[in-house]
Amino acid sequence: MSARDSYGDIYSGHDRTKKKPVPTVSAERDLVVEDAASGFCGAVVGFDRSYDGEFVKLEDARGAVRLFAMREAAFLIDGKPVTLTKPTTTAPKQPTRSASGSTRVEGLRARVARTSRIWVEGVHDAALVERVWGHDLRVEGVVVEHLEGLDNLGARLTEFEPGRGARVGVLVDHLVTGSKETHLTTGLGPHVLVTGHPYIDVWQAVRPAALGIDAWPTVPRGEDWKTGICARLGWGTPQQGWRRVYDAVGSFRDLEAPLIGAVERLIDFVTEPE
Repeated sequence: MSARDSYGDIYSGHDRTKKKPVPTVSAERDLVVEDAASGFCGAVVGFDRSYDGEFVKLEDARGAVRLFAMREAAFLIDGKPVTLTKPTTTAPKQPTRSASGSTRVEGLRARVARTSRIWVEGVHDAALVERVWGHDLRVEGVVVEHLEGLDNLGARLTEFEPGRGARVGVLVDHLVTGSKETHLTTGLGPHVLVTGHPYIDVWQAVRPAALGIDAWPTVPRGEDWKTGICARLGWGTPQQGWRRVYDAVGSFRDLEAPLIGAVERLIDFVTEPE
């Protein structure tokens, strides 16, 4: 048996003189470390690079920011030496769900539009439907058009001539028993489906929490509803108010259930096989 076998590797030096491995830590933002040489302690807020290598930016509790070279064992975490490395960047994950909550179809190509249509009362209704259900509608090849007022419904249906393969789904505001909207949307035939919500305007179908308000104000009958809402909430003009409403909607979660259900029924109606 050789001396190497009996006493280990005598040429490698004593264990106390061996260089111990230092763990490597990813310098994620807000990670708190201490510079071993200076004692400066701060959170990671960024990085820099020069001819001399990579540097990390640390910000201390008083807001002072300093640069430190990212060298081996140059930092301490909980009093123990570490080597910082720049975090590896990964591509952001693509959403798997559309704004309506349906499965997103990747690599979508525009489908030839169906003959069947969904009609809404005005441009704001159309914009909110597109904001939440736009992906689904493009997958199905469904076009949304606005009527510029429900009073035009009869003339538009006469011109369109609904039938097999040419259905019409109509989304109506303030569709409640006894209202004018109810009288205008009854007895339209089997190829027309009317759904709606109970709210005075489609704005009101946006959940107050999404807009940072407790509730929609009450506007007396006879006063223009949008103008009254903007005046009571300090939103300026109806145009400025609409921008607030539109920007507050990111997905179906920002809408009230009656509107969600109404639009989903219309999409099913104009896309289901006859």
